[in-house]
Amino acid sequence: MTLTRLPLRAGLLAGLIAASGIAGAQPAPQPPEPTAPVFPMTDAAPRPMGAPRAQGALPAPLPEARPGPMAAPLPEPRPMPVAGPLGIQPMAQASVSGTLARWLINPNGEADGLLLQDGTQISFPPHLSAELTAMVRPGERIDVTGLRATDGAPIQAQQIGARGRMVVDQPPAPGAVPPAPRPMGALAAMNAGGRIVRVLATGRGDVNGVLLEDGTIVRFPPHVGRMISGLLQPGAPLYAQGWGTRGPLGAALEATRLGASPQALQDVLSGSVDMPAPRPGPVPGPQRRPV
Repeated sequence: MTLTRLPLRAGLLAGLIAASGIAGAQPAPQPPEPTAPVFPMTDAAPRPMGAPRAQGALPAPLPEARPGPMAAPLPEPRPMPVAGPLGIQPMAQASVSGTLARWLINPNGEADGLLLQDGTQISFPPHLSAELTAMVRPGERIDVTGLRATDGAPIQAQQIGARGRMVVDQPPAPGAVPPAPRPMGALAAMNAGGRIVRVLATGRGDVNGVLLEDGTIVRFPPHVGRMISGLLQPGAPLYAQGWGTRGPLGAALEATRLGASPQALQDVLSGSVDMPAPRPGPVPGPQRRPV
């Protein structure tokens, strides 16, 4: 039994020695060859790739940030300008006291201004008409505080006081429900004519009407006042046709035709050869038909 196992062991040992020799004779594996970089399919040209960073190397430091130039300071706010016949004019605070001479009314019969005995014109929104005319009467003293564009221009009243009471023109609160529209009477066809006593203007200084010697007020848009400025002189004659009202506060009309005499009336709404038509614009509120 012993003699039979020796040749078997010798054969196995020889096979192991031969296998190890073959494995040692094979060449070592080579690393794969580098391939060209693959770029995405875009229209932009590929950017060159930087050299690979060595393992363990620290990234390059970022460039030192430097402060940029400082922005110029914002300009200080200026007073609110307003456009008038002399261009853009700033509004300034103004106060005046005097005796109420008369109310100035619009073609709807509402007071939207007043004249003092010294000739100062005061303007205010017509929604204050009922409260003001009930508080003070012509011949009584009033105190007015408001804004004025230039010396001699009408004062836009912010508050008017008389008899120990004060009426303040306050803007509506944000989100407040607007008041119901004021009742308006029907406009009637009217004629007026005579000498001009006073040229009237808006709070911005734009001429928008005249006061005639019989107390009638003739109103027209400011652009019409600029076109007929040669006619609008105190003491000059002026005749008008239009639509308006007569009431306890006086008579007023919105002119559709104007001229220096009844024979020289010109249409100021649809235009004529001598007087161009006004530019079209939005109509404030619903239109009312005359009776």
